[in-house]
Amino acid sequence: MKTFAIIMSLLLLFPFGYFSPEAKAQDMPDNETLTAPSDSTQYLDLEIGIPAEPTDTIQTIVQAEDYPYGLDGKIPFNPSPERAIWLSALCPGLGQIYNRRYWKLPIVVGGFMGLAYATSWNNNQYQDYVQAYRDITDSDPDTKSYMDFFPPTTNEADLDPTWLTATFKSRKDYFRRNRDLCIICVVALYLVCMLDAYVDASLAHFDISPSLSLDLAPTMMIERSTSKPSLGLTWAFNF
Repeated sequence: MKTFAIIMSLLLLFPFGYFSPEAKAQDMPDNETLTAPSDSTQYLDLEIGIPAEPTDTIQTIVQAEDYPYGLDGKIPFNPSPERAIWLSALCPGLGQIYNRRYWKLPIVVGGFMGLAYATSWNNNQYQDYVQAYRDITDSDPDTKSYMDFFPPTTNEADLDPTWLTATFKSRKDYFRRNRDLCIICVVALYLVCMLDAYVDASLAHFDISPSLSLDLAPTMMIERSTSKPSLGLTWAFNF
């Protein structure tokens, strides 16, 4: 009994709640704080201890069908075949510029310049031989432009009139044919430029992604008529 009385007396000396966590926190100095052990795991509920699952944020972008700009803020290249062919008809080369095929422009310009020069040169030669042929076949002795094709020391009396007439007629027809052929080539190149602009603009709408592939492989086939095996080639187009 004395021992129990002594213990109770000692407990009465300390206030109630002296050993509680709140009392201990009040007795600690101001420069000391209790820190919990660092843990990179986050918990939704500290009492249950369930780790928080990371969530991925997915952004959905909705655009109108008639919105002209892409995701990068630029207008995608979408040429019109009708506009390309009309621009090429207006001036050869404009269709290629519209389709952004700038490397074709020197080919178009060089082709027209070369054909224009060939047409002009053959036409000049044709006009000269036509005038010479007329001077040979007419009855005026003073018209002698055909002698300009020979050296100044050439004597007209030494030339055969029949040979001169046949030669100048042949050369006249030769240069006329070349001139007409150059004109046809100019028209053909004009049409080819229009066709190229139209096809190029149309192909811009086709899928040419790397997923497209053509697979060729040898195979063994059985002929229906003879039922004999024969070698063949199979191909598959993936798109």
